[in-house]
Amino acid sequence: MICILEDDDNIREIENFALKNCGFVTEPAASAKEFWEIMEHKIPQLILLDIMLPDEDGISILTKLKKNPEWKKVPVILVTAKTSEMDKVKGLDTGADDYISKPFGVLELISRVKAVLRRSDSAGDDTVITNGSIELNVEKHVVSYDGNNIELTYKEFELLRVLMKNAGNVMTREILMDRVWGPSYEAESRPQDMQIKTLRKKLGEDGGKLIKT
Repeated sequence: MICILEDDDNIREIENFALKNCGFVTEPAASAKEFWEIMEHKIPQLILLDIMLPDEDGISILTKLKKNPEWKKVPVILVTAKTSEMDKVKGLDTGADDYISKPFGVLELISRVKAVLRRSDSAGDDTVITNGSIELNVEKHVVSYDGNNIELTYKEFELLRVLMKNAGNVMTREILMDRVWGPSYEAESRPQDMQIKTLRKKLGEDGGKLIKT
């Protein structure tokens, strides 16, 4: 899920429409108050954060996010009408992962969102990811269930890694295609369907149930 905090109705609608068309699940907010209510119940994959807001400054919001252990790893892209170098530097120094200057094109927005999500996915890849009885060691490229190693192909491993790193979030077909097969992959078939089926089979009856459609 991508959270969009933007008080301008037109810009928020454009961002929301563009991201949904690319397969992302979105949560739009028109004010800081709405944004914090969303954050109390959901942790997004990424936040699009406007700097100039009526009820709270975007840099102040960014500072609070980065000080909170639960939210500090959520990537943030600043969307700002401020164009001075110092404004951009301040945002990046506070912990923003990227920025987009208004006015912006839809293609630029989508490109930057995908780039930040890819960087976020690869961050911390020397750690072990666990979900229930599944353990995935990215550095050793080993997956185990209940302590027993499971042999996976490269694509199966990458697909499971993306799903485990985003546990609890909805991952659409388009997002999985981009993260695992790459944006340039073209095929009439649906490779995710087969990979999900084989993943569930290899993880066993109980492990397979952790992957929900």
